[in-house]
Amino acid sequence: MLYRAYQNQTDMLSPLRLGAQFLGASLWSEGSERTAARQISAQMEVFSRMRLTHTRPSWGIDTVMVDGEEVAVHEEPTLMAPFGTLLHFRKDTKAVHPPVLLAAPLSGHFATLLRETVRTLLRDHDVYVTDWRNARDVPLWQGKFGLDEYTTTLIDFMAAIGPGVHLVAVCQPCVAAIAATALMSEDDHVATPRSLTLMAGPVDCRVNPTKVNELATERPIGWFKRNLISRVPLPHAGAGRKVYPGFLQLTAFMSMNMDRHKKQFRDLYAHLVEGRIEQANNIRDFYDEYLAVNDLPAEFYLETVERIFQTYDLPRGELTIVGRKIDPAAIRRTALLTVEGERDDICSVGQTVAAQDMCSGIRPYLKAHHLQAGVGHYGVFSGTRWNTQIYPRVRETIHAAAEIIR
Repeated sequence: MLYRAYQNQTDMLSPLRLGAQFLGASLWSEGSERTAARQISAQMEVFSRMRLTHTRPSWGIDTVMVDGEEVAVHEEPTLMAPFGTLLHFRKDTKAVHPPVLLAAPLSGHFATLLRETVRTLLRDHDVYVTDWRNARDVPLWQGKFGLDEYTTTLIDFMAAIGPGVHLVAVCQPCVAAIAATALMSEDDHVATPRSLTLMAGPVDCRVNPTKVNELATERPIGWFKRNLISRVPLPHAGAGRKVYPGFLQLTAFMSMNMDRHKKQFRDLYAHLVEGRIEQANNIRDFYDEYLAVNDLPAEFYLETVERIFQTYDLPRGELTIVGRKIDPAAIRRTALLTVEGERDDICSVGQTVAAQDMCSGIRPYLKAHHLQAGVGHYGVFSGTRWNTQIYPRVRETIHAAAEIIR
């Protein structure tokens, strides 16, 4: 009923937003700053942009600088899975770079949230990414997708890339990344990652709990099942599938910083009226990405809440994947880098570095930790400090492991 009500409201407002978009564009003209027409045009644009979209935005990575030369980049699907694609960003260069699988979170946004992360990694690496599908577009006959399936999909993707791969996990998939690496290590898999980089992930949520952690633990898992899970309505391809709707996830995130989001839209209006187009474009680009939401499979969402945020299965040594208990100590021939942000209010300091003690089988000289001062959650994988201070540590770990571990 909740999803149907949302869909009905979206369908009802859609003609109004399209009309506002058309009217705003028709009233826009160069040199009309601060006029009544420009004010109405700005109002119409702000209204038309205050909406959610449900399709993945374009990656928009056509070229990248490699050794001072601009080279073309091509998006190529390497392996198709029911709930996601192993997407390869192939570069037109003869340079040989270490292959990297970037594990994107499945948490209400699309993998394109890591666009800047991909663009930066492409300078020195052969980059692949887990490009997750919107669950509402996956037919019921494709089956379920839980934490087990996420982890085994990572293994399948690394197997498709082949020996020498390096795994970089951002936020939510850090637990699955540890699990996948541990299972592959136990099996002596030829594609066991040579390095594992965990960035701002909830490895042990018992450490310095954040508001997000508290929200996940203040109610039993049954409450989440009853109140946050809906069935996808027609006419979507995944009609009947149980999901945690992306619009609910986004609402929860926005409510944590609602004053900031309101100010951003007020600023957008002011920039448009005054003709500050560059500043307006920065806000446009951010919200085009931020307001693009995907639905999570109900199994994955509920298992994540229960097993990672409520019962802390991994740090307690009780996490099982496909019936096998996960032993991080089984990871031996993989370098480990953990990265945290000083001001992270989603995965606080201490939650990710906990992996260092869990992975006791890794030799000390193959371990490293980086605590970045002055950044929040998103600053760990995007922005100036990511590019100038964090990325060099990631690159160093990957390239050193590529030489040491063979």
